[in-house]
Amino acid sequence: MLSLQGKTAVVTGGGSGIGRAVVLRLAERGARVVVLDISEPAARETVALAHAAGGTAHAAACDVSDATAVNAVFAAFAEPLDILVNSAGVSHIGTLASTDEAAFDRLYRVNVKGIYLCCRAAVAAMTGRGGVIVNMASIASLIGLEERFAYSMTKGAVLSMTRSIAVDYMAQGIRCNCVCPARVHTPFVDRYLAEHYPGREAEMFEKLSKYQPLGRMASADEVAMMTLYLCSDEASFITGQALPLDGGVLVK
Repeated sequence: MLSLQGKTAVVTGGGSGIGRAVVLRLAERGARVVVLDISEPAARETVALAHAAGGTAHAAACDVSDATAVNAVFAAFAEPLDILVNSAGVSHIGTLASTDEAAFDRLYRVNVKGIYLCCRAAVAAMTGRGGVIVNMASIASLIGLEERFAYSMTKGAVLSMTRSIAVDYMAQGIRCNCVCPARVHTPFVDRYLAEHYPGREAEMFEKLSKYQPLGRMASADEVAMMTLYLCSDEASFITGQALPLDGGVLVK
């Protein structure tokens, strides 16, 4: 079950957090994983972890918002591409009024343009043989979240792109879905709390955790396991879907 033996996967943002967890799960199930990250040292750390667990992976530095860099990385693959997981992304806190143009452009460049560029390159590689694309969206693409204006805008675009790709490329045997997590405990959360709430990290961590009715954040590995399922042949009848991993937020 959930075997990816003999398949080649690309994971963007694979140097940390959710992306790293996804790399490790895909490699564990037999995929040959290409770890893309803007930080090559971080990507290499993930590769080392995958190798230590018996998996196969290699690293490449890539700014997903740079078309030349993305095209060069995908053109360099020696083997056919079976799976793309778009996990690279950035976050931002702010309302419409408090989000400046520079922040808006940065989020669009990474979270929207980056997925567009990687999906375009992947679809070109998969056309004629099929494949799977999984995009990281968010519950912010499904509901309104306070002070997440620009972030929600980008994740809404991820959801729309996911459904458009699914519709346009079904006949090519390409499936495209997105995962929509609520808050996930990653190093990003710990850094954010240390920067913005020094001395109150534990208090604020508890507050953020309780936003989810189940009373905690998701783990990166829980997101990775759902992603693994969507990448597997067991999910071969699923496309164009937004799968929440929300701890009860959407039903509360």
